[in-house]
Amino acid sequence: MQLVLPRPNRTLGTIDALGIIGLVGLLIGRYVPVALIIPFWGCTFRETTGIPCPGCGLTRVADRVAHFNVTGAFMANPLGTVVALLFAVAVVLMVVHLVFGVPIPELQLSDAEWRVVRWVAVGLFFANYGFVVFAYRVLHWR
Repeated sequence: MQLVLPRPNRTLGTIDALGIIGLVGLLIGRYVPVALIIPFWGCTFRETTGIPCPGCGLTRVADRVAHFNVTGAFMANPLGTVVALLFAVAVVLMVVHLVFGVPIPELQLSDAEWRVVRWVAVGLFFANYGFVVFAYRVLHWR
């Protein structure tokens, strides 16, 4: 693992792109009631099977994080909440980088480290999905 600090610049990079995506997503979550204005919005998988899909709760997460209700977002989908908060951090880093020219450190991983990251991500995905199913079916969280 290597942390590289580039020279000060204002060129678009990966964090800046994630920051733009995060800013657009959080602004939509804050100001556009997607679930109310789109008539077919909802989880077809959950309506058909009675079991939530892995992405169930992500609209609520975006809405709740944009309204600073992190606890409610976590109850809807924990991993989605962590990702939404990471997008919010990317927005802040993007602004600091593009406005003030502060360099963003780049993390470079070896192939073996990327393999570990992939396995951890898969494990987190399944743990999160298990929690979402448990919370929906047993605790009746929505």
